[in-house]
Amino acid sequence: MSTELRTPRLSGSARRLLVHGGFTAIAILYVGVLVVAPLIGIAWAALRGGLSTWTATLSQPDVVHAYVLTGIITAITVVVSSVLGVVVALVVARDRFPGRSLMSAFVDLPLAVSPVIVGVMAVLLFGRGGWFEPWFSARGIQILFALPSMVLVTMFICIPFVIREVVPVLQELGVSEEEAASTLGASSWQTFLRVTLKNIRWGLLYGIALTTARAIGEIGAVLIVSGSITGKTETATLYILRAFDQNHRPGLDRPARGYRGVQAAGGEEAADMTCGGIR
Repeated sequence: MSTELRTPRLSGSARRLLVHGGFTAIAILYVGVLVVAPLIGIAWAALRGGLSTWTATLSQPDVVHAYVLTGIITAITVVVSSVLGVVVALVVARDRFPGRSLMSAFVDLPLAVSPVIVGVMAVLLFGRGGWFEPWFSARGIQILFALPSMVLVTMFICIPFVIREVVPVLQELGVSEEEAASTLGASSWQTFLRVTLKNIRWGLLYGIALTTARAIGEIGAVLIVSGSITGKTETATLYILRAFDQNHRPGLDRPARGYRGVQAAGGEEAADMTCGGIR
């Protein structure tokens, strides 16, 4: 009588533990390679020169201006995107009207459009020969190569973040609490502040965090509409780009770089204007 050798099989709990551990290891490896390792590399490169290098760099007038300008753009973008984002989220989640689906689709449009294209569109609208250029020029208002255009393109790119974080929360909550508050005599404003805003605060805060990060890191659209003029329209990210180019390609002049960035978007007229603004 022959005896068969049987391979011991893992129990169900052991298999689940093995699968769970495998997925956890993959997730940690994925985040470590794409996020943690680059951050460690950046920190090491920044600290390699010592704290004196930091102090010398951050005390330069151009650097201070770049960070202040970035803060101004970010603050305006966050305030406008948060207020109007909540309004749009309430309309999308609560109201039913013709074109609601189309409006919801338009909210996601900035996610599908390249920031460079956004910058070129702003140049074509507010630049020489643009639709709105004569009206603003007649009143002495400069949009392009100034703060207004930089704020405008940043706000356009940041439109979806607050809305897409608040809408699902509103849909999940429903209107029962708001109707109860209204029945108890609360006004619309009181209901919003004490019921709606309290319930959506975490989704709103997450949307604000995403908006802040996107506004600080925006470079493509801002590069085109600002002209990257040192000490005037250069943001923190544009300063970092310029410093990187100067350290690795000392012979690269900034007008040519600005022209090449705009020309890549296919706007010959916009490229001419960008080069003129940088000079």
